[in-house]
Amino acid sequence: MLGCLSGARVRCWLTLASGLLECLCFAGTVFGWASLMFVLKTEGYFSNLCVNATGSNGTHYTGDVKTLPSSPTDCSGQDERFSLVFTIASFMNNFLTLPNGFLFDRFGTMVARLLGISLYTTGTLLIALSHPETSLLLFPALCFIAVGGILLLVTNMQVGNLFGTHRSTIITLYNGAFDSSSIVFLIVKVLSEGGISLHYSFFFLSTCSVIHLMRTFILMPKKHIPYPLPEGYTYGMTCGHARPHIVDQARKEENKGPLQGEGGTETMTFQLMSNKQTPQTVSRYTNAFAITQLCGVLCAPWNGLIMDRHKGRKRAPGETEEEADLRSAVLSLFLTALQCLLFSICATTPVLSLQYLSFALQVLNRSFLYGGNAAFISIAFPTSHFGKLYGLMMALSAVVSLLQYPCFSLVKGVFDGDPLYINVALTLLSLCAFIHPLYVCIHCRRLASQRRSSTKQLANGGSSSSINREALQDAVDSS
Repeated sequence: MLGCLSGARVRCWLTLASGLLECLCFAGTVFGWASLMFVLKTEGYFSNLCVNATGSNGTHYTGDVKTLPSSPTDCSGQDERFSLVFTIASFMNNFLTLPNGFLFDRFGTMVARLLGISLYTTGTLLIALSHPETSLLLFPALCFIAVGGILLLVTNMQVGNLFGTHRSTIITLYNGAFDSSSIVFLIVKVLSEGGISLHYSFFFLSTCSVIHLMRTFILMPKKHIPYPLPEGYTYGMTCGHARPHIVDQARKEENKGPLQGEGGTETMTFQLMSNKQTPQTVSRYTNAFAITQLCGVLCAPWNGLIMDRHKGRKRAPGETEEEADLRSAVLSLFLTALQCLLFSICATTPVLSLQYLSFALQVLNRSFLYGGNAAFISIAFPTSHFGKLYGLMMALSAVVSLLQYPCFSLVKGVFDGDPLYINVALTLLSLCAFIHPLYVCIHCRRLASQRRSSTKQLANGGSSSSINREALQDAVDSS
């Protein structure tokens, strides 16, 4: 373990353990929206958008999910509003990664964490103080929780730099913990069903900000943790002066955040299920989905292990390390695209019990997407451009995530609640993902062919030179 002297070794492990707990319990809670949405619908949030569209006298009136559980109400407006809340929050989470990255690079860990903690605490307090009459508070609340959580993750990525050769494993583990933190809202749901108020749960999450503050001042650097670590490097409140090194390689790893493009797909699925199934069935599948998210912390390292093992194969003569890195990414990209296709097929198939498999594939696929895209950018492009390209990728994913809401509205309006046609279209669109590994494979073969041609030309050139030298020597001898 580099940089951790005997006196600071305990501090390094405390930083690692507390960071893992922070990512697991707080950073990605927003993606457990399916569980929280179930509680909010039970509490009557946006229930004024439910109308009785099937009454015998043809009258329309506002419904309340909590007080009229068996009334034949049409709550498509309520479902659309919940979908819009999550769509905006996921957009803000991805789109603001670029300015948040600039903030972190410019002002350091402490400023970025204080901003993230402030946003996260504000978001949890807004939900804790909200009630069905103030349902609109969910829009800023979920956005604050999303942006605050991603800042906590970004500032924790650098902790891997304290552990030298184990750095990639730790970074991948943190990404998996971020994925699994969506189970927190499942716990909120279970507590709500057990009689503990939603508001008490979010008040507790708000008070946990004290832990984040203590960790910011005691167990985290003021600026950045460099890589490689200089001799005798220290950090934290009582460790003297930590030199604010900013290393490109460390910054490259710090930006390995997750891609969250699939959380909205499952949220939309749950909303559509809620119109066709009993509340007990929806609750059971919501719990199953949230529990499978906990496995993200176990699945996350697999992609990195596949890439590292594939890269470890014996190189061809003359093959550079960059070519070996690019070749190792082909299998990872193909498996990711295949998982995406299988997940889309399972989600499209109108067999309810098959959705258990779609939950597992969704977790596995998202775990591969986390590090896979960032790793490919770091392999295929210069390190100096990594931040810009990664931020651009996240911004584009945010724009695409905005399509969730119009897709949901299209299903509700044009297709009368049947998502089959939209799902089939998305499944066919997912086939385009195979273009990427195919192109990279062709590019690698082209490089290998050029390398063999160059080697052959060089060998032929060497032989011709030897023949010419022998002929010249014979001419000299004969003269």
